[in-house]
Amino acid sequence: MIKKMSPSENEHDIPAKNCHRMVILGSTKVGKTAIISRFLNEKVDDQYTPTIEDFHRKLYGIRGEVYQLDILDTSGNHPFPAMRRLSILTGDVFILVFSLDSRDSFQEVQRLKRQIYESKSCLRNKTKENVDVPLVICGNMCDRDLNREVQEDEIEQLVGGDKHCAYFEISAKKNTNVDQMFQTLFTMAKLPTEMCPGRHCKVSVQYCEVLHRKSFKSKKCKDGNAYGIVAPFARRPSVHSDLMYIKEKAVGGSQAKEKGCIIC
Repeated sequence: MIKKMSPSENEHDIPAKNCHRMVILGSTKVGKTAIISRFLNEKVDDQYTPTIEDFHRKLYGIRGEVYQLDILDTSGNHPFPAMRRLSILTGDVFILVFSLDSRDSFQEVQRLKRQIYESKSCLRNKTKENVDVPLVICGNMCDRDLNREVQEDEIEQLVGGDKHCAYFEISAKKNTNVDQMFQTLFTMAKLPTEMCPGRHCKVSVQYCEVLHRKSFKSKKCKDGNAYGIVAPFARRPSVHSDLMYIKEKAVGGSQAKEKGCIIC
């Protein structure tokens, strides 16, 4: 019988330095949820369902260490700007997605990249040029015979010269370049590449005891010393918890507050 997790069990005694949040942003119908589905389940649902906001959690045991990766799949409509700003402030790594046949979705990614850098520079009391936010931009639906509206030189202008930003043309449906994209993102974030799909053993949720740190450390895996489980019943932390998370992650938090970096 699977044990349901309570909110107080969210971190499973995992060190704060090993807890990270990945946020995926972009317009509607560009394939954000499909990318996350590839990451978590290695498959994609062909039926489109608009996302309001989905929260997932994956736990890993890698070389004797335990890691927690929270994944926030955001709405493309962003009806609540304050919540989107909160999502950006709590994010540690980002995936920005546009469709190669939609100029509007590319322009939205341009705006999002600026907003991320502005928000993080305020939070960490740095200039935008000195903010090191691991970020990957994805031009999705490269498998389609489409009328391309975004040209390579425009993408180069957005990405070029930024060592913390990479670009991939992917197909979430055909699983083209998706694994490579995650490997690059985690490498930039200095996270274990074993977090990527295909780089660790998948542990069935029926073995709920592996959600506890001691079991994680002692469990053996035939493919090496890396394995992971998608946590069942994961719930998005409260706004208060998110604010505490921001405080823990921020550098120079008191200065950021003095500069007016608040959720509003």
